[in-house]
Amino acid sequence: MMTQLLRAAPALLLAATVQAQPLPAGAPVASADPVLSELIRESLARRPELHQADALVSAERERVPQAGALQDPVLSLGLQNDGFNGLQIGKMGTSFWQVMITQPLPWPGKLGLRSDVASSGVRLAQASVARARLSAVADVRRAYLDLLLVRDRLALLTRLEALWTKAEGLARIRYQTSEGSQSDLLRAQLERNRLRQRRWALGAEERTRLQAVNRLRAHPLDEPFPTTATVGALPFPELPPLEAAVADAERRSPELQVARLAAERATQQVALARRERYPDLAVTAAVMPRGSLDPMWSAGVSVSLPIFSGSKQSRAVAESEARAEAGESGAETVLQVLRLRVQDRLALLSSLLESARLYRDGLLIQSQATADSTLAQYRVGRVTFASVLEAIAGVIGDEDGYLQTIAAAQRVAIAADEVSLESAGGGSGGLSGGPVPGAGSSGGGPAASAGAGAASGGDPAGSNSSSMNKM
Repeated sequence: MMTQLLRAAPALLLAATVQAQPLPAGAPVASADPVLSELIRESLARRPELHQADALVSAERERVPQAGALQDPVLSLGLQNDGFNGLQIGKMGTSFWQVMITQPLPWPGKLGLRSDVASSGVRLAQASVARARLSAVADVRRAYLDLLLVRDRLALLTRLEALWTKAEGLARIRYQTSEGSQSDLLRAQLERNRLRQRRWALGAEERTRLQAVNRLRAHPLDEPFPTTATVGALPFPELPPLEAAVADAERRSPELQVARLAAERATQQVALARRERYPDLAVTAAVMPRGSLDPMWSAGVSVSLPIFSGSKQSRAVAESEARAEAGESGAETVLQVLRLRVQDRLALLSSLLESARLYRDGLLIQSQATADSTLAQYRVGRVTFASVLEAIAGVIGDEDGYLQTIAAAQRVAIAADEVSLESAGGGSGGLSGGPVPGAGSSGGGPAASAGAGAASGGDPAGSNSSSMNKM
């Protein structure tokens, strides 16, 4: 009975690792995640940043009629009297009280140009709303992806813990029958304790990721919610042609739109500054009642004299022209950076997709075959117990690397949808760090961590360890 159990235990270990295999190529995957859709809907409805951006648009709209309105007329009341011995109104012809209204009138065309400049401010604010909405959706997608990843890694850790538990039982049986060494049993116990450490770390990270998602949807930070999707089941992001990706980014980029609108606004301000050199007018009308005498009246037109135009209006024109030139250069700079970011993301995404396909179609299959072969040799006593554990840990490590590579590719795709100007994958934060302990040096953790670091715009080397002994 003992011998049969010893022969069956490695097979049980191998069967447990099969659960970690990803979906095969071409397997059907849900086209949309209802949980993610609801999170995005709640975030767009509740995020204060979006309400702030909408309020700023409303504020800019209110400036347009102000810019196109005339200045308020000025009402003047006055009294003119002959001598200081009493009021002489009605007695002396030069004594009267006065009511006068003055209406300033800007030079024709100034109000229209001011309205145009204010309307440009509305379009700039609307572009800021577009950026806020794109970033809001991307923030939710990134936070949700991080939550899925850490939960997938917890599930992977659970499977690995089951493997080590079975390994400890196998080592104990072999040690009791004098077919194995005590070091095998001690090694299995050591690794199980290390798994507990990593589970605590991943549990804390899961709470942090959950709080980040809840903050984005304005819910209590610790409010739990279930997830049904997994990172390994996510479809590979599409890799569009370069020309199509660049054209789409140029069409949707809020930063490029803001830069171009700013350049357009600066050009309008040049025209307004040139028009400001023309004098403004003022129309005045007054009535002077004189009591019993016939009333007097007056009307007039006044013109401002731009005698200091050389140090005021002309300098304002030069300033506006310089700002217009700067605005055009700024728009060109944003366009160049945008094109660079698109090409960088396409290159990174292509690399990550190739790596993911290598995992799915090669490494995972080969690591599984290696574990199978090692178990077969262990049954006949040709390899050590440590070799069996290392082979099985390699399967787990490649699974972890596959998950992180898929997550890194998804992060790059999110940055592309966001039309981010940040380098590489863009966005804030990074992927869950470090390979699952017990993955072994033959696993995919380090390579995937490098891809994750590149996708988040950080140091590809990262601070992740390639060995569970450094966790």
